[in-house]
Amino acid sequence: MSRTGKKPIPPVSGVTVTISDRTVTAKGPKGEQSLTLMDVVNARQSDDGIVIEPTNDTAFARAAWGTTRALINNMVQGVSAGFQKKLTIQGVGYRAAMQGKDLKLSLGYSHEVVYETPAGITISTTTPTEVLIVGSDKQQVGQVAANIRAYRKPEPYKGKGVRYTGEVIFRKEGKKK
Repeated sequence: MSRTGKKPIPPVSGVTVTISDRTVTAKGPKGEQSLTLMDVVNARQSDDGIVIEPTNDTAFARAAWGTTRALINNMVQGVSAGFQKKLTIQGVGYRAAMQGKDLKLSLGYSHEVVYETPAGITISTTTPTEVLIVGSDKQQVGQVAANIRAYRKPEPYKGKGVRYTGEVIFRKEGKKK
């Protein structure tokens, strides 16, 4: 029995959710998203909100039940409030700047790294060492943040690199004589 799947998705003001055939669509002030349901789950509207139910009692159906509920809940939250990730750049000479819609990163390489902003995502730099990624799709926001972080992951000796704000990097002790 899925504890996550049992909970109905509560209605959010300003967001309309429609269920047609095997597709759930959410429209809100931040955009529109849709999800095609798997064959092992069904979605229906009720007074409490959107209810997700498994079609049979297999292990796969129970796993898909909670996952589908979480995906639809993320869609509703994304089109109403949106999601954001904040990255911090640490290191001497490491900085980020916006160049039009692209993000220009100086990360200690012989060249500057230019990251093209995908559609549906807004990237801004509040300071030269902080990058804010905002969008309505939780998966896409997280993937963009991971792609930017992958250019220079934080290293364990001095902690230089791109990290999520609040991320703790376990430091190693350097060589001893």
